[in-house]
Parts: sequence; structure tokens; C-alpha cells
Amino acid sequence: MPNNTFVTKEYCDSEKFCGILIVDGKFIKVKGYKQKIPFIYCIDYLTHDIPVGMVVRSESEEAFESFFQKLKDCNYPLKIVVCDDRSSLEKPLKRHYPEALIQRCLNHYVENIRESLYIRSQSTHQHFFNSIQKHVFEEYIDENNLQKQLEYIFQKHTKENLHRTTILKDIYKRRTELFNYTKVDHCPKNTNLIELYNSHFNARFRALKGFKSFDSAQCWCNALLLRRRTKPLTDCKAKFKHLNGIASLRLTLKNRLIGLIIS
Repeated sequence: MPNNTFVTKEYCDSEKFCGILIVDGKFIKVKGYKQKIPFIYCIDYLTHDIPVGMVVRSESEEAFESFFQKLKDCNYPLKIVVCDDRSSLEKPLKRHYPEALIQRCLNHYVENIRESLYIRSQSTHQHFFNSIQKHVFEEYIDENNLQKQLEYIFQKHTKENLHRTTILKDIYKRRTELFNYTKVDHCPKNTNLIELYNSHFNARFRALKGFKSFDSAQCWCNALLLRRRTKPLTDCKAKFKHLNGIASLRLTLKNRLIGLIIS
């Protein structure tokens, strides 16, 4: 069975990838490791194809160094990475793709704020949270407008509450990575697409109940990605409805090879 990254490097046309990459991973149980270890993979947003995936021992800088090196070897035209908050990702990314942007998943970021304020169980901060969600994240226009909205929320809802003040300061401090999606056409502001894939993969991982070795985990996960890339998509909705019935790999293959793909 070919390696998934090899397939991308040898048979895919890098110009057919959109450069918007959603990165995430699943933790899997492998014999010999006390803790579950990560299976990291990525999805090209507009094609839904999966250029690179790998099982690693931890989500370290070394692991992401290898991950982005593989992408670079495939000539992947990376513009922006959409991911949740992974501190070990940024430095390796910048070493291999110095011009690439990072977009933090707003769903995860907003959910962290919601949990820190106990919104689901208490009403104390409800108006403050609603104001942030509406005026900051749903109605973002540009940086100048963001600053005005944060000042408005600070004056109206924060007063001398240290927790609320800290939240507003963090939003402003991280404004670049929270709103980079506005700088790249078609870029999503969340990782919903790969979360959907994760839910599909979860059922398969649960059935296996773990792997006997690191090598067997690598082999099986590689096969999973190849199968996903060569199987026609069926559940795409809204703006991706046109992808139904098409295998994602077909969308990125070099033209001379399109007729050879087996679905």
C-alpha cells in the first residue's frame, strides 16, 4: 500500500490545492504507550482532500516540524492554517512557510470563554458574553471597528470586573490570529469540516479498541486516509454540495491520471 504523502507528492497537482489547510488530530490508543498518542492530519478546504497525515508520539514542535516538512516536499501552496490552539505548531510552520497565516478556530475560542464564565449554569455574565459574541465575533469588520466594539463592551458591561477585563484584553492581544480568515478568500473561521471527519473516524477507532504497535497504527491510519481520499463524498451540503459523488483525490490528481482513479 502506498504512503499517503507519497501519493500526494507523486500524483497530485499542487496547483489544484487551495492553500487553506485545516489541521487537527485524534488521540489513539497504542500498546506500549501509557497515554493515547496523536494521529495528525489535514484537509485542503475547497477540495476536501487530505494531503498529509501521520501518527506521532506527541504534539511537539518536532512532530509539527516533520508534518510541515512533508507538506513542503509535496509543494503544497500553503496560505493559511486553521486550527485550534496548539502552541507547538507556530514555530515549525513559520520555518517552512514564513508567509503563511494562522487562524484559530473561533468555535473553540468562544466555547472556552463560555465555559470560563459558566454561561450554561449561571446568568451573571450572560449579557457580557452575548455582547462579545454578537459585536465582536459575528459582526467583525476590521481592526478599527474591533477596537471600538471592545471599548463599548468595556464601558457598558465590564466596569471593574477583572475576569471580564482579562477576556477583552486577550481578544485584542490575539486579534490577528482570531480574524486572519478575513484576509484569505473562502477561508473558514472554524475547524468544523475536520471535526466532521473526526466524528466519522471515531467510530472506526472505537471498534478497534487500540493498536498493537506504533507501526500498525501508522499503517492502519495511512490506509484510512487513502480510503477516504478515494471514496466518493456523500454528505456535503450548502456550498460544497457539488462535491457529492466525487472522490476528493480526483480533484487534486494531475490531469493525465484522473481517469485511472479507482472509486
